[in-house]
Amino acid sequence: MARTATKTHPTRKSLSDFITERFDDFSRSQKDVARYIVDHLDEAAFQTAEELARRANTSSSTVVRFSQALGFDGYPELQQAAIEEYRHKVAEGDPNGNGGSGAAALFNFDHSEFEASLGADYSNIEETARSLTREQIEASVSALATSRRVLIVGVEQMAFFASYLRHLLGLLDVRAEIVASPSQDNIQKLSRMDEDTLLVVLTAGRAHPLILRALKLARHRRARTMSITDATLSDVAEHSELMLYYSSNGPSYIRSNAALMGLVQALAHGVYSRDEAAHRDRIRAFKLK
Repeated sequence: MARTATKTHPTRKSLSDFITERFDDFSRSQKDVARYIVDHLDEAAFQTAEELARRANTSSSTVVRFSQALGFDGYPELQQAAIEEYRHKVAEGDPNGNGGSGAAALFNFDHSEFEASLGADYSNIEETARSLTREQIEASVSALATSRRVLIVGVEQMAFFASYLRHLLGLLDVRAEIVASPSQDNIQKLSRMDEDTLLVVLTAGRAHPLILRALKLARHRRARTMSITDATLSDVAEHSELMLYYSSNGPSYIRSNAALMGLVQALAHGVYSRDEAAHRDRIRAFKLK
């Protein structure tokens, strides 16, 4: 009886809302599926359980069990609910459903895979820009510009973006260090966090254990925290004072990082704009070295 009652939820609320409300009840692997569906609704609507599982870094059986945990008989019923929500968003012109924007605005419907990838990047940048508020950006830029010490943590593929953000801040005379692995030297960097430190973490999908460890330590040391993540239901949210979301939808075998790159550069530009004259002279001197 409980399953029958639960299955009627799409008529009362969207699939994304229903998943968000039930999020804390899911297992760890089911949370990976939940995060991916909420932030990649179009893929859940049109991909098989096997394809969705690959994107969410889990198994197809987990996708099926997740569907059943929501009260559906299986993945096809969940997919139908995703299709209905996606169509509703497209009809309203919601960029999260790519309605009237993104790839359709760049290319014809019958586009190549190359064009689909470029179109997804375009759409991700637009969605990211729409999802962030001016208050979030101003608070994040101010934190980067005024903190005596910035510690940036990015593991695996996020290590590149951590290094790039450090480079951009270094040009602006902002002291920044990076932690890209759980080595002894990096653990010592984390251990030196204090009230004058801003901890910045970058994540894609489920947060690396080192990220969560760093955030918990920062809270204990009363350091400020900023998370940059592609998951609305990210497990870093409860530990972060500031959180910036970026979209990473894409048809490729990897997540799209176009919006993340744009966000990193926009943050650095925000710091630059606070004292453009002084920073311009410093960057000019750096180029002449």
